[in-house]
Amino acid sequence: MTKEERRLRQEQRERARAVEAAAREAGRGPLDVPFLLLVLLLTGIGLIMLFSASFPSAYYETGNPAYYLIRQSIFAALGIAAMLVIGRINYERFRAVSKLLLLISIILLVLVLIPGIGTGRITHGAQRWIRSLGPIPQFQPSEVAKFGVILYFADSISKKKSRMATLREGILPYGFILALLAGLMMLEPHFSGTVLLVGIGAVMMYVGGIRSYWVGFGLAGAGLVAYGFMSGMIKYNSSRIKIWLDPLNPEWMQGSGYQIRQSLLAIGSGGLLGVGLGKSRQKFLFLPEEHNDFIFSIVCEELGLIGATLIMAIFALLIIRGYWIALHARDRFGSLLAVGVTTQIALQVFLNIAVVSNLIPNTGISLPFFSYGGTALAIQLAEMGVVLSVSRQMPAS
Repeated sequence: MTKEERRLRQEQRERARAVEAAAREAGRGPLDVPFLLLVLLLTGIGLIMLFSASFPSAYYETGNPAYYLIRQSIFAALGIAAMLVIGRINYERFRAVSKLLLLISIILLVLVLIPGIGTGRITHGAQRWIRSLGPIPQFQPSEVAKFGVILYFADSISKKKSRMATLREGILPYGFILALLAGLMMLEPHFSGTVLLVGIGAVMMYVGGIRSYWVGFGLAGAGLVAYGFMSGMIKYNSSRIKIWLDPLNPEWMQGSGYQIRQSLLAIGSGGLLGVGLGKSRQKFLFLPEEHNDFIFSIVCEELGLIGATLIMAIFALLIIRGYWIALHARDRFGSLLAVGVTTQIALQVFLNIAVVSNLIPNTGISLPFFSYGGTALAIQLAEMGVVLSVSRQMPAS
């Protein structure tokens, strides 16, 4: 190879690097179309099922059968717009707000616990919400905390590399953050949110490079905690454990076991093909929270085993695609972001379906894209935009 040929090749490589750097800065890669279509499909199906599940209670409570659908649709539109905008932003810019968002999450979790300052709203024995403040609708600080953990952990872990294998760098700082947030959430109390938050953080730490035996210790600890709840050694709503073990016991037919009993009746009555879209009987004020945490029971009743399985398959495809994007991300930070967001969806879907089918005790957790909750839906869609942002900067194959 002559000097002239070497010079030309060097210039070509430099131009290619410059073009790639400019594309990364502008975030001009293609959107991951399969991921985007799966998100839009789940959002559309979720709105249909929300209307079907909610119109009896909406009519009874407000006189407008489309009340919940209208409110949810507004937030869905805002969330989709946010998703598309965030998807066009270079995700490296999110590093700048990671520490601030985590700090805001801690402040909000503290504020929701303080009575008498107009921020707490007690619901079903738990104080988990901050009520509307002017144009800001009511929301759960735990939704902000989950994304705060994802963003901060992704930023911090991505900078440490091999140091994540040490106790001082890889375990203690993140364990302290998770313990602090979990402690604040358990004071609400919000057990399901705590499990979800700790699960997200643990998965990100594992992907980030902590040693395998720490994962073993963590699983052993989780097993001991679960045993403590089941045996009654840990006193936290022990009635839920009893109901979980014997949901059809007549002793609590009209008490605290009523909800899970009606959920199982809804699932069982759906059979293979379901009773038909819009034809559920349990949603007529028999099943509590039929448009919220227990909406999947109505899905099973109306669409049957086949319809419910198809919806679970769509969730599975979304989760698989999210992890695929994480595997093909341009850098460690993008990979951890995609892992965190996808793990949140995966854990939340599993926990919700496990609760409504009585696989695990009732913890009060919503189904992503389906359960009523405008701010939660908007935040979930914005998080999908983060994954799309990562997908737009994947190296060309």
